[in-house]
Amino acid sequence: MGQDGNVHDEGTGAPQGGVYDWYQRGVKLLKEGSPAAAAALLERAAAAEPESRSILEALARAQFNSRQYAEAAASFRQIVDANPAEDYAYFGLGLALWRTGDVEGAQEPLAIAVAMRPDERNYVTALKSVRATLRARREM
Repeated sequence: MGQDGNVHDEGTGAPQGGVYDWYQRGVKLLKEGSPAAAAALLERAAAAEPESRSILEALARAQFNSRQYAEAAASFRQIVDANPAEDYAYFGLGLALWRTGDVEGAQEPLAIAVAMRPDERNYVTALKSVRATLRARREM
């Protein structure tokens, strides 16, 4: 058994099973509070199926939850680039950029998320916080 809690193929070190198995185990690890282990497994799944939005979203969430903010931003950006109608990906991108310290860069994706889903309280709250931070910096 590997450090990520998964059974590995002796010859390659790759987790046993197929991409879907890796995805399922990664999501389970994420739900169980092991985001770093989930990210490691989901990175393998994403490398094998780079076009899978669900794998990429789970990977981005795992990266964000394990404080890999730059990596999470890159994964969320990949989703947004492939499908500009993904409001959650804009929200995730904005939060990840904010956590990397790019408050200015966080504003646009959060504003897009709010424009797409003005009823989503988490989106609105994040955008208001980013804008307040930017205002406070300008007033200094």
